Amino acid sequence: MAFSTAFTRMFGVRYPIVSAPMGGSAGGALAAAVSRGGGLGLLGAGDGNRELLARELPLVAGCGRPWGVGFLTWATEVAAVERVLEHRPDAVMLSFGDPTPYVERIRAAGTDTKVILQVTDLDEARQALGLGADVIVAQGAESGGHGAWRGMSTLAFVPVVVDLARAVAGEGRGAGPDSVPVPVPVPVLAAGGIGDGRGVAAALALGAAGALLGTRFQATAESLADPSIVRAVVEGKGRDTERNSVLDIAWGATAWSTSKYTARTLGHPYLDRWRGREEELAASPEAQQAYQEDVLAGTVPPLPVWAGEAVDLVTDRPPAAELVGRLAAEVAEAAEALERAAGHRRTS
Repeated sequence: MAFSTAFTRMFGVRYPIVSAPMGGSAGGALAAAVSRGGGLGLLGAGDGNRELLARELPLVAGCGRPWGVGFLTWATEVAAVERVLEHRPDAVMLSFGDPTPYVERIRAAGTDTKVILQVTDLDEARQALGLGADVIVAQGAESGGHGAWRGMSTLAFVPVVVDLARAVAGEGRGAGPDSVPVPVPVPVLAAGGIGDGRGVAAALALGAAGALLGTRFQATAESLADPSIVRAVVEGKGRDTERNSVLDIAWGATAWSTSKYTARTLGHPYLDRWRGREEELAASPEAQQAYQEDVLAGTVPPLPVWAGEAVDLVTDRPPAAELVGRLAAEVAEAAEALERAAGHRRTS
């Protein structure tokens, strides 16, 4: 069973399934397992920490299948991207911030590395098209971890980005004054609130060429996430997730632009204590120190439990390659159900 979309053809992968480059979870082993399973695995490089890259890149670079690396655009630097390019990844994904200098460096490397740009609103989507992104990830507000504070839902956002990509291709040029020519629509991946193959099938129905999943891959055998975090994800409920900036402030990730990007997490004692008092928390070194002491004491998780609204669908911790195959089978089953429904309508 294989699928054919603009994304699968671009990368030569069997399935239109991508594992998100989650910091603290998506190491080289997880990315390699996803790629070997027929999807595209992305190593989470975050800010491009040299020790992390030295440890995790060899685990995925030799997997024998297409693979990639994802960076936090606002936090990394060109030198880190250059170190990754030495390993000739099939893709580099950039999220949250101005990707311009990194896109230019990737293109200048002269490799066939594809540029994947994640966007959270239409302004970012237009910029991505203008920069000549090879793939765009349209992230809806249901996503776990960081995303737009006032974002659109995945169901609404994805088709709008798909239509924009088609319109730009129809005009034969990018979306900006100095943009790169776009002869065909840029493939769009859906992200946010997708926890099983039915969600991937829904993304395809919206016009996407595939889907990027984070929370679901956080609970896999190869995930680097702390066991307490994996357990919280497996036991978590979507109704208990909340988009907030409290935990970024509490654990010291104050460089995030909390006016634009917040993070969806599961419930947390500090969230209950400081919700609505973010400015007070930011001005209290004592409270931030207390958070670190609670982490050391084990009374709170070592990191916030990033989780999207589809967390109810995460009920186990399988090997990642096995999960990719399961997701693909669910996509096929959902597609067959849609075909049956369409056939019934034609004959009724």
